[in-house]
Amino acid sequence: MRRLSGVLGAATLVVFLMALGACTTTQSPGTQIDDATIHTAVKAKLTTDHFSNIVNIDINVTNGIVTLAGEVPNPAVRLEAEKEALSVNGVKKVINNLQVKHPA
Repeated sequence: MRRLSGVLGAATLVVFLMALGACTTTQSPGTQIDDATIHTAVKAKLTTDHFSNIVNIDINVTNGIVTLAGEVPNPAVRLEAEKEALSVNGVKKVINNLQVKHPA
């Protein structure tokens, strides 16, 4: 009985430590909130009527660095999307991985 109790205690400790490890992040709560706010603002700018021809863009924000990925119809729209993302308050840098879609 004593041995079973020790095994259960050790198993409980392992489960607790695994759960605790899964909850960690490299960002402070303030940074997480800022990144979410930046993401929302960039998405809002890139979904206006001006960018109506953009349908497939992924936006990722980490520590104020915005990464844009997806397809755009031409190089001008690619640069304009980057400029719009840079204009959002809190954006430190934009990594523009947008690809110009070539007609079939």
